[in-house]
Amino acid sequence: MFSKKSKGLSGLLFTLLILAIVVYVATGPQQPAADSSSASWLQRGPYSVGTAEFNFVDDSRSTNENRGFAGSSNRTLKTSIWYPQDLDEALPLIIHSHGIMSRGNELANVAERLASHGYAVAAADYPLTNGQTPGGANASDVTNQPADVSFLIDSVLTLSFDEKPFIGSIDPNRIGLSGYSLGGLTTVLATYHPRWRDPRVKASLSIAGPINVFTSRFYKTSDVPFLGINGTADALIDYDTNGLIIPERITNASLVTIAGGSHLGFLAIADPIFRFMHNPDSIGCQAVLSVLEDGTDDVFVSFGSESDGVLLDPNVPTICATLPPREAAHPGRQTMILEIAVLAFFESVFGETEPIRSAAKEQLEISLAADFEEATFTD
Repeated sequence: MFSKKSKGLSGLLFTLLILAIVVYVATGPQQPAADSSSASWLQRGPYSVGTAEFNFVDDSRSTNENRGFAGSSNRTLKTSIWYPQDLDEALPLIIHSHGIMSRGNELANVAERLASHGYAVAAADYPLTNGQTPGGANASDVTNQPADVSFLIDSVLTLSFDEKPFIGSIDPNRIGLSGYSLGGLTTVLATYHPRWRDPRVKASLSIAGPINVFTSRFYKTSDVPFLGINGTADALIDYDTNGLIIPERITNASLVTIAGGSHLGFLAIADPIFRFMHNPDSIGCQAVLSVLEDGTDDVFVSFGSESDGVLLDPNVPTICATLPPREAAHPGRQTMILEIAVLAFFESVFGETEPIRSAAKEQLEISLAADFEEATFTD
């Protein structure tokens, strides 16, 4: 009797497993045409990817107390570095900044793709905004993160021969920044802020960053190429007042818009975890609002004054102001668009030859939208 029941249960579990696999395959994202330009850009690059972990400690700056939890006399940045193996050349360096309550590896898929094409990518867990912060992530610490970015650049550039995991070196003339959500804000501050910017930055990219507080004046400090990537169904960071404004406010800027793109849909874990949700930002809003405190606007005020190009607009929707969110696009399609756009943007700036840069520019500006109906490019 026991044997028959066991066999029956095993058969049921096997059937459910097969059904789950069928559903998973059937609901997967539609791939671009096999002979399309985008399909080729979705192929991994020619280099195997390695990863290494570091604890970079900045003894010149302290970490603040956070909601009853003690601070520290330094700022410790647990950092992951993705790099191409067996490439003995000078590598472009990308510093990625994570979103609030997230981690440096939030876009590991993007970092791996860049590394497979010859980039070194470094991303740290910021001391007071990562998802494991004692007392909860604190958005006000974003004011300290531009200096963290500069410290990370210094730390990677000065790795000794015995310390660095990659064979080659870092090209100090090809340093770029990327950032997601609060990390997008960090990236903008590290690129343009009149006192906090790092002049070594030669290209900058923000993914769903809350940047409406900055007027055109703020961006006059640099004319480096800038790309914004935003979704129209983002419930956390309003598209119209943070994404749509990018080409008109920022010098030398472009925008990739993803119709139906959600905020959480950019994350590496988005597909398949969020595949069956109307819009995962409902969950994201609950999580983020739980750690945001009254007086969040005071953080923006601390960036500077109107003469610096910092101006609060009371008409701009606050985080998660419109709920429930509109239906989101397939997160698998969203992450494909993101991976292609990030690679094509940095290759259009840092590609080693003119043909490489031109092909990347064409992919970003023309082919991406031609191959994905959700994508629009604006410059």
